[in-house]
Amino acid sequence: MPELPEVQRAVNLIKRVGLGKRIAHVDTAEDSIVFADTTHSEFAQELNNRKITNVQRYGKQFYIELDGKGRLPLLHFGMTGMLHVRGEIPLFYKEGPKKIDTNWPPRFMKFVLHLESDEPKDASTSNAITELAFTDPRRLGRIRLRNSPRTEPPISDLGFDPILSMPSLEDFSAMVLKRSCPIKALLLDQSFNAGVGNWVADEILYHSRVHPEQRCNTLTSEQISNLHHQTKHVCETAVSVDADDSKFPEDWLFKHRWGKGKREKPSLKLPTGGLATIKWITVGGRTSAFVTELQKYTGNPDLPSPKTPSSKKRSRGSKRTKKVRAKEEEEDEGESDLTSLSDEEFSSPKTPSKKRPRGGKSSKTRARVEQEDEEESDLTALSDEEEPLKSSPAPKRKVRMIVETE
Repeated sequence: MPELPEVQRAVNLIKRVGLGKRIAHVDTAEDSIVFADTTHSEFAQELNNRKITNVQRYGKQFYIELDGKGRLPLLHFGMTGMLHVRGEIPLFYKEGPKKIDTNWPPRFMKFVLHLESDEPKDASTSNAITELAFTDPRRLGRIRLRNSPRTEPPISDLGFDPILSMPSLEDFSAMVLKRSCPIKALLLDQSFNAGVGNWVADEILYHSRVHPEQRCNTLTSEQISNLHHQTKHVCETAVSVDADDSKFPEDWLFKHRWGKGKREKPSLKLPTGGLATIKWITVGGRTSAFVTELQKYTGNPDLPSPKTPSSKKRSRGSKRTKKVRAKEEEEDEGESDLTSLSDEEFSSPKTPSKKRPRGGKSSKTRARVEQEDEEESDLTALSDEEEPLKSSPAPKRKVRMIVETE
């Protein structure tokens, strides 16, 4: 999923090709899922003949400011959303396809803005129209219209932005210490901070030397200070190079964290010069990469230690397929944007629960289904009304009758 740096890159792109230009025409494709709270035709009518005056970002949301009366487009990429400029190579998230499709409009297009300059045309000025497209293959992105995007949901429901509104160390410390969930889960909670996704969170924790499963209320003042600094620093560093990962520092975990399930071993070096050991665990429903030599778990002794990833070799015949590895990488990239993770989900030890009526959902199952619904995932939850499995008939018991005779 595109995170804060990638979204800022999209903002920079719109400013470069569209700032000061008039939207002469809008092409749209009907999609009742991606176009939220509006229709594709209404979206086009709202934008026609208005000039782009600015582009703003907050967290992973971004919006285009236009002149004149009317609502403003508020955009979110979801898992696979992208911007394309006709005639330019697209800026892919992480890595692009081997062969770039040059057809126009691009596949999975949701809208295309036809941008025209209002400047007087002369021999030295090109009168060509710039075409900017928004695509989304998996349809998890959202296109909205808002009168005041910054003060209305979903932006108004988000936490602080690490670049735009980073709190003071004192306030940050209070916000973290009152929680008992793993720190990785808190960093992914968009109601805590907006814009930090999976790889950014792992990078923050790596440079802070904090284990992803470390409980928030067990962090030391030094660890919290490191987290406060790195949350802002990692985001600003990635944004400063326009989210071009080839320009990320060589000592970043990002350069080596994508090796799960691959034969090539990570080559990240420790400060001592030796090779780092990168492990992958699941925290808050997401895959987390961390360096075992530098990120030690030092939690509350009353709480169980996290399970160490198994290093045993797989048994013969249990090789993962490409589809399974792709699914793991997809889960690694995704996270909910608005769901707050409850501290109770990670509390331990667990108290015995009462037996549920047969067929009833557990609270964890309900929370998972609600999160998937809020994220508007394309994975559907099983219905409670589905026909239960037929149980096999009970075996007949033989009855022996004893007759007493006088």
